[in-house]
Amino acid sequence: MFFRIISDSFSRKPRRKALMATALALGIAVTTATLTVALDVGDRLEKEFRALGANLLVTPKADTLPLEIGGVDYRPVDTGAYLPVDQLGKLKTIFWRHNIMGFAPFLDVPVQWSEAGGAGGAASRATLIGTWYRHAVSVPDGTTFSTGVADTDPWWQVEGRWFADGASECLVGQALAKSAGIRVGDSLAIGAGGHAATLVVTGIVSTGGREDNAVLAPLETAEALAGHPGQYRRLLVSALTKPEDAFSQRNPDTMTAAEFDRWFCTPYISSISSQMQQELPGVEVRVIRQVAEGEGQLLGHISALMWLVTLAALLAAGLAVASASATTVLERRSEIGLMKALGANRRTVGGLFLGEQLLLAIVGGGAGYALGIILARIVGQAVFGVAPVDRLILPPVVLFLAVSVVVFGSLLPLRRVASVRPAETLRGE
Repeated sequence: MFFRIISDSFSRKPRRKALMATALALGIAVTTATLTVALDVGDRLEKEFRALGANLLVTPKADTLPLEIGGVDYRPVDTGAYLPVDQLGKLKTIFWRHNIMGFAPFLDVPVQWSEAGGAGGAASRATLIGTWYRHAVSVPDGTTFSTGVADTDPWWQVEGRWFADGASECLVGQALAKSAGIRVGDSLAIGAGGHAATLVVTGIVSTGGREDNAVLAPLETAEALAGHPGQYRRLLVSALTKPEDAFSQRNPDTMTAAEFDRWFCTPYISSISSQMQQELPGVEVRVIRQVAEGEGQLLGHISALMWLVTLAALLAAGLAVASASATTVLERRSEIGLMKALGANRRTVGGLFLGEQLLLAIVGGGAGYALGIILARIVGQAVFGVAPVDRLILPPVVLFLAVSVVVFGSLLPLRRVASVRPAETLRGE
């Protein structure tokens, strides 16, 4: 009888029930879409952030301070500490190895340069920066990993083309090329510490940094000029990380075993840095704070906006349910009074109305979830170029939210149901 009464109520005034279900479905659809995007936005934005450049800097623990004047490093080549290139493959063996998106070693060499075949004028000073453009690195597990500035600094602009790793080629910074009149195709005679090389200019690079006043060449060329084969001085690493919070900034030495496991198994930039230092002894890993903090703030603002939209959609759906439920109670006062006069108690009458609302929650929530998944895929394709990942935890969460919205939206109307007096209602008062 209970279910028969509920089913009969849907056959009467179906337009009102359909309107309530539609309002609930729209609210749940927006909620589903924002939740799907919010759960996926962290990973997507981190991948987009990596196009902004590296977020970790690796240097030797024992090194001298750089001496740069006008973009030229006047520190002697033989001073300072160096790190072995052949150890870089270990970065892809740490616990968060899949979060290491790319890395590029750098070796700065103060050089004298002049145009090859020129009139023999005085040579000029500059800094030659040796690095990789796209280099195959051997990993201890037998695989190879292709990396270089193409991954750590993809926003660098090159007029012409990049040099080929291992070739006698180079790029010239935009400011240096403009002041010296260097063009693509020119040859430069470069010397440092008794070593010399002739490099063909394949492109003009613009970065907005110190590279604009330097010569960029393959790392092997810089190693030969510096007399330090197989070594580099600093390393830029691009890693996918979770935004920092209060827990990530704690000192690992003060953590309990459970806290340390949680910290170690979370891709915080601090935990990834610690793992890198364990695999590369003798290095100091520093966070490029401007990049990391900027990413964290932007991601926090976007996540907050997503949750705000979710709450607004649920609130709107709840208000629509409450309004429709209140109208239904007013229209069915006579029916409520008759049921109470026939012996139904408050709990039974309230249960009938709540059962109707829960059935609406299932129907409207299911339709809203299906519509929300479609909306989330449209948003994901438009913003990130790829649809968000479907998560198995989302359907029960959405159903719970739909039921919660209906229950809380029906609380005030159910109180009115409980306050209906049979005698007064049946007399038409």
